[in-house]
Amino acid sequence: MRNVLTLSLLTLALTAAACSEQPPPKEPKNATPPASAPGATSSDIVDTAAGAGQFSTLVAAVKAAGLVDTLKGPGPFTVFAPTDEAFKKLPAGTVDDLLKPENKAKLQAVLTYHVVPGKVMSTEAVKLTSAKTVQGASAKLSVSGSTLSIDNAKVVKADIGCSNGVIHVIDSVIMPPN
Repeated sequence: MRNVLTLSLLTLALTAAACSEQPPPKEPKNATPPASAPGATSSDIVDTAAGAGQFSTLVAAVKAAGLVDTLKGPGPFTVFAPTDEAFKKLPAGTVDDLLKPENKAKLQAVLTYHVVPGKVMSTEAVKLTSAKTVQGASAKLSVSGSTLSIDNAKVVKADIGCSNGVIHVIDSVIMPPN
């Protein structure tokens, strides 16, 4: 099952994201050029998240879902990464429930909804109205003022370059449609 999921995710990652375009707004203030993080491109997405210190819940969830090897793979991937504070906004017990072995498929769906195939920098993302996620559903992208959002989450730091893609830090966990 794990190999099938890994193969499926890698196959999806190689497909172009199905996105619709809107007129490009100004680049958001929260965009940080990838070169601003020394050595950021030498670590993959998992190692970058693990080393940042604000994604311990996300990293634990990725491990519980069996997605470490996939997100350490060649990609490229764009990960909208919720912080530990973002996970705390979920209703009490949600994270513990998702981390249970019997909920692995649901956890995988939630996590892969945070991943878009390809490397989508913020300068590209602000031009889009949606992005097809690895989970299969499309997430809504929007810009308000200088803030990029995905579904109900705001991007608080953008363009953290990794060897196999890019991370955009978000302030809320986004959930796939049922």
